[in-house]
Amino acid sequence: MDTLNISATANGLNYLPEYLADATGLFADAGLAVTATACDPWTGVLDDLESGAADIALGGLWVPGMYAGTPRALSVICQLNHQAPKALVHRGATLSPESFDFSELLGTVVLAPGIGGSAPYAVTAGLIRESGINPAEITFLRDLSTPMFVELFNAGLGDAIILDLVTALEVEASGAGTIVFRNLDHGGLMPNSVYYARTDRVEELRDVLARFTGCVAAAMDALPSAPAATIDSILATRWPAKDIDILRDAAAQMTASAVWETVAIDPDASDRWMRMIAEAGMVRRAPAFAELSDDSFMKSYR
Repeated sequence: MDTLNISATANGLNYLPEYLADATGLFADAGLAVTATACDPWTGVLDDLESGAADIALGGLWVPGMYAGTPRALSVICQLNHQAPKALVHRGATLSPESFDFSELLGTVVLAPGIGGSAPYAVTAGLIRESGINPAEITFLRDLSTPMFVELFNAGLGDAIILDLVTALEVEASGAGTIVFRNLDHGGLMPNSVYYARTDRVEELRDVLARFTGCVAAAMDALPSAPAATIDSILATRWPAKDIDILRDAAAQMTASAVWETVAIDPDASDRWMRMIAEAGMVRRAPAFAELSDDSFMKSYR
């Protein structure tokens, strides 16, 4: 049995295929003993890669993107999310997903949690730019945690808030606002969460990483027909304090979307995401897909 240690930036529902592969024995059947640790703060994934405590990290593509061309050389192995499963909750009673347009945000205050990373703001700002609107005409409050911003939104701060799908459904269920935009519907393809390793360790780990990628791909294929009891067991074990019905709803929405469609990153989607973070000033230049990823692990899944 070969070991593979993962440091993740979170314990997220959007990581469900990895959890399913573990729970159903896919990793074990491939001769892998996989351990995964969620880091707090999330930047611990970089420390773990550097020290060798982790073989691979799981988190946003924007992180390898920001480090491209720097002394910290990172290689993306494959993706876990083919879309960014974020949602925009608005407190306006007259707005609906059918009628919502980003122009509705002009002159408003939008809460964009950022203590776990810059993606909630950067993705949304990128989509707003693509719609022809200048994000500078919207006031974004950033850099605080999701729980803090949710509490403040519930208390009346801001007009809208950018959230992961589970939290968005929780806020909607509370009556504090309505989900008016889901990236799953209109955000297009985007390699959201990816696995990456130190570039200097890729050859050493090649066989293990190839088997791991195959297991994650198999779990994605198995998810739509996975027994409800198996999924419920994972949900209840990992998020015991959450409402199981909301978790089921979010999992069903992601399963029905393209989030878990493939482990293979779409090069154009990667380049689009990097262009967005370049427009946000997060990188000196937008790194191309070929510069970020070792495509050899993904080719057979295209």
